[in-house]
Amino acid sequence: MKLFKKTYWLITPILIVFFMILLEKVFLLEEIRINTTIAVLLAYILSPKITMIEKQHGQVEQIKWLFFKKVLKN
Repeated sequence: MKLFKKTYWLITPILIVFFMILLEKVFLLEEIRINTTIAVLLAYILSPKITMIEKQHGQVEQIKWLFFKKVLKN
C-alpha cells in the first residue's frame, strides 16, 4: 500500500491510455478528438481524488476512490 500512496498520480495517465486503446480497438472509434475526450473524461471520473484534511498536528492527505469506501491516508 505504501507504493500506491507514493505513485497514485500515475493512475490517471494509465487510465487515459487504457481507455483510448479500448475505444479504438473494441468500439472501433476512429475520430481522435472524440476518442481522446471520452478517454480523458472516464479517466478523470475513475481516478483517485486527493483531499487535504486539517488535523491537530498538521495537514493530512487523504486519497479517495469513486467506488471504494475506505479512505487511504498518506
